[in-house]
Amino acid sequence: MHTGDLATMDADGYCAITGRIKDMVIRGGENVYPREIEEFLHTHPDIADVQVVGVPDERDGEELCAWVRLRDGATLDEDAVRDYCEGRLAHYKRPRYVLLVDAFPMTVTGKVRKVEMRERSVELLGLEV
Repeated sequence: MHTGDLATMDADGYCAITGRIKDMVIRGGENVYPREIEEFLHTHPDIADVQVVGVPDERDGEELCAWVRLRDGATLDEDAVRDYCEGRLAHYKRPRYVLLVDAFPMTVTGKVRKVEMRERSVELLGLEV
C-alpha cells in the first residue's frame, strides 16, 4: 500500500503509525518526524496542543517551527518551550521557532492544514523562500 504513512511493525506483526512521509523535515541532513516532537511537547503541563512544521533555512535546508496552543491560564512563552526541550531532545529535533497561537488552520472536516501552517510560518517569521 502507498498511503504516505510511516509505520513500525513489532515482532507480533502489529503496525503502529508514526507519522506521514510528507510531514518529514530534513534538517541539516537529519530526518526529523514532527509527530515525535509533537508527542514530546504534549508532555508539558501547560501545552494543550502542538503542531510542528518545517520552514526553509539557508544553512540547514529546513528548520523546525512549533505552533503551540496553551492550556487556559497558562503563562508559557517561546523561550520556556525551547528550554523544556533542552537536554530532553536531540539538538537537531529542538524547534528553532515557536509560535504561540489560539488555533490551528483546519479543513472543514477538522484536519490540521500543515501546508497552510508552513506558508503562514514563512510569512510570520520573514523567511521568504
